[in-house]
Amino acid sequence: MKKITMTLILCLATIAAQAQERKIVEQLRIDTRGDYQFTTIDGNTIDGMSGFEGRNLNVLVSGTLADRFTYFCRQRLNKSSLDAGFFNATDRLYLDYHATDRLTLRAGKQTIAIGGYEYDRSSIDLYTYSEYLNQVSCYAWGAAVLYEPKPSDQLIFQVSQSMFDALYDHPNTYSWNLMWYGSHGFWDTTWSANLTEWKKNHFISYLCFGNKFRIADCLNLEVDVMNRAAAHQAFLFRDCSLIGQLNFQPISQVNLFTKVSYDVNKTNVNADQLVTPGTEITCVGAGCEYFPLNDNRIRLHATCSYAFGKNTNPVGILDDRMVIADVGLTWRVNIIKPQQP
Repeated sequence: MKKITMTLILCLATIAAQAQERKIVEQLRIDTRGDYQFTTIDGNTIDGMSGFEGRNLNVLVSGTLADRFTYFCRQRLNKSSLDAGFFNATDRLYLDYHATDRLTLRAGKQTIAIGGYEYDRSSIDLYTYSEYLNQVSCYAWGAAVLYEPKPSDQLIFQVSQSMFDALYDHPNTYSWNLMWYGSHGFWDTTWSANLTEWKKNHFISYLCFGNKFRIADCLNLEVDVMNRAAAHQAFLFRDCSLIGQLNFQPISQVNLFTKVSYDVNKTNVNADQLVTPGTEITCVGAGCEYFPLNDNRIRLHATCSYAFGKNTNPVGILDDRMVIADVGLTWRVNIIKPQQP
């Protein structure tokens, strides 16, 4: 039995090495995170949100399929795919055709192109969430055109399934998304304009402005502003989310952060099914990350947050006088590591 196992391991290693040599597989990585969380509301322990839990178990694979064709896949092994189709546990699975150095065509399951640094961050790197992010479905099948007018800017035009398709069983509904990634000195952007069907032939629009300010080498501020509006709905800041996060890295192994989110919907229109009418909820939190190997292979974290206000969503997560304390461990295993250019 040991001989068979060793032979199998050697065969897999040989195949992986040959695949890497041909760049069929340029990256193969496993990301894992486990936490202990303690949650109370008004001093009462919430058992369903407390205890030890495996948060993430992701497999990431990327490489070159052929000349000008690359692919990427991130599969979440800790997420069930039985109740919502086989690809429910697949976050991203897409094929890119690099038509030119500046123009790329993309097809497959991908992140819906909505602006904001909180939204863009992978779930394995998130500890406290705004109520909007608690509810939104980030991944959908679609097609996109990516264009880089210059190295510091990227424009994305994307047509995808509506985020409400999977959440509320609204089939054959779509989202049209236009996004700008920019990097200009001390200021980075993830801005987007989005038009999404919340049900057939009924639309809600998003304007999202994600901004990152590099104040110093060890200090940066992320500010996200999202405004949502539908027909017969007052436009500016009646239905919106505001998120801010300040990161301070005094040494390379330590990152300290504080975060505030504010979700509000003061409309009488049911188009926003994520932050529902009557909601006004704030969450404040702080935490620490420690990287003992001085890179991202191993990370320890400890965070605490407090939410207050009103949440009218019947399946909402944040609640008035909710306290969440969380400690955890993340580790990343690079089985095949991308070669540096």
